[in-house]
Amino acid sequence: MSDALDVSLRLVKAQTALVRRFDSRLGALYGVSLADFMVLLHLGRAEGGRMRRVDLAGALGLTASGVTRGLGPLERIGLVVREADARDARVAYAALTDAGRERLADCLKAAGQVAAEVFAAPEWAPDEVETLSELLTRMGGTGLPEDHAAGA
Repeated sequence: MSDALDVSLRLVKAQTALVRRFDSRLGALYGVSLADFMVLLHLGRAEGGRMRRVDLAGALGLTASGVTRGLGPLERIGLVVREADARDARVAYAALTDAGRERLADCLKAAGQVAAEVFAAPEWAPDEVETLSELLTRMGGTGLPEDHAAGA
């Protein structure tokens, strides 16, 4: 097996394990998955706590139908609402509710704890975490969405 393929498969396996860890903690504590958390996080960091659905899909790397499927459960439990654009009926926004903001704040704490556990010493030195971040960025990975919301 080529080194590049071996590294790629190791990365996929590590990503799967990391998602499972986040899903387990966020699901047990707050009833949301990592995918749900990512939706809440992007909305929470967006100006006004809302994004056009098409922009949210792009930020999450999903199709428009994929983001619609992902928003459905969050809408049903009252964390997100659909908002129409007053000027263009074709445009729909996804917006955080007050309950969604509260859930996001709780999830951020739990997700931060998971991340700290994953990259804890002595297994990881701070410079190794920084190097890994740089390498993942080179592969197209991005970190937290920029914070455009006041107080988010």
